[in-house]
Amino acid sequence: MGLGVLKDGKWISEREQEDEKGNFVRPSTTFRNQITADGSSDYKAEAGRYHLYVCLACPWAHRTLIMRSLKGLNDAISLSITDPVIGENSWEFSTAPGAIPDTVNHTQYLWQVYTKVDPHYSGRVTVPVLWDKQTETIVNNESREIIRMFDTQFEAIATQKADLYPEALREQIDEAIEAIYQPINNGVYRAGFATKQDAYDQAVTELFAALDHWDQVLANQRYLCGNVLTEADICMFTTLLRFDSVYYVHFKCNLRHIWDYPNLWGFLRDLYQHPGVSETCNLDHIKQHYYKSHPNVNPSRIVPKGPIFDLNQPHDRDRF
Repeated sequence: MGLGVLKDGKWISEREQEDEKGNFVRPSTTFRNQITADGSSDYKAEAGRYHLYVCLACPWAHRTLIMRSLKGLNDAISLSITDPVIGENSWEFSTAPGAIPDTVNHTQYLWQVYTKVDPHYSGRVTVPVLWDKQTETIVNNESREIIRMFDTQFEAIATQKADLYPEALREQIDEAIEAIYQPINNGVYRAGFATKQDAYDQAVTELFAALDHWDQVLANQRYLCGNVLTEADICMFTTLLRFDSVYYVHFKCNLRHIWDYPNLWGFLRDLYQHPGVSETCNLDHIKQHYYKSHPNVNPSRIVPKGPIFDLNQPHDRDRF
């Protein structure tokens, strides 16, 4: 997630990309190296070696924070948190409440981390970023792969032995993550950044059809892949957390609130109350980011006061 682009190592502020039909086009991630438990990939899972760059507002980065917490890797993987608001230079390390400076590369802007790897780098600058202090390079900036590495390759280091990718459910988990990506995780962006009516209509229709489907699935089981918490649930959670506060209004995803869905709403509260999750959530950063960072969507940059809801309300998801 990020605005602007590097071209031959020079920062250029740009708006989001769309095709000729007004569809938002998400750029591909560019760093896809793998950390392995045995070091066979040249990047061995070791405590203290890796550093994670995130924005608390970004749902993709939030996935990695949750997995880092659930696996008990907070002490093993150090952290920097950007300012919630994207300015002309995109992600910035500031003194805003909740932000953590770049203590590894001592940069002011995240794009400078990318150019440290390649002074002539061209491409989008996005979070999350997983940095290797030993080789001084970006290992990976694809959230789905980072959470998988945290989940499966750091077992010897993890202080919490949660297994969110159990062997018996791996095919189902991968299918669920893939199924929710385009209509839901990316669907809110496809709606919010659409520049033509047909593109928006299609995105919103697919988004709510998918939400309807998963609400029905969750009527009969606690989580997306049964009654065991998995990576798929984390991928769904970070979008649902932002939905009523941001996507409903800011991205015009206003057919229904998540609180209108009895099972998705319970699921959201269930995950929020799961040990290790709520402390990774920052609704103030989330609202500040979206409403202030997209002038093409919200020119006034006014941040709304509401809505008011309580994610600590009791849920009945443990009935399954």
